[in-house]
Amino acid sequence: MSTNNKGVIDLNKKDDETGSKIDLIKNIIFGENIQAYNSEFEALKKDILDKKKALEDLIEEVRVDLNTTIDSVSTDVNIRITELEDKLEDRIEQLDSEKLDKKLLGNLLIELGEKVSKK
Repeated sequence: MSTNNKGVIDLNKKDDETGSKIDLIKNIIFGENIQAYNSEFEALKKDILDKKKALEDLIEEVRVDLNTTIDSVSTDVNIRITELEDKLEDRIEQLDSEKLDKKLLGNLLIELGEKVSKK
């Protein structure tokens, strides 16, 4: 057997918390580099969270722009529909008056014909 200054670590101890067991395993596997890895992971985590926040802000901005645009289009469509309804009503009234004028003209011609035939 080799004589090693490091003691054997009992990973099955019930007293140790899970976090400390994980820390012990990390120290065994990675040794001194663990601090460098941890700082890199923290930097990556911060970068990811910053980018997530930026994307959420952009999504919110696009949502507000879309809602504004939809409201504007909706208002414009409603205005155009109202204008078309008004034009349609005007045209219907015009057609009704033209029909009325034709009927009136027909009656006048009949009356004129009767007057001519009486004389």
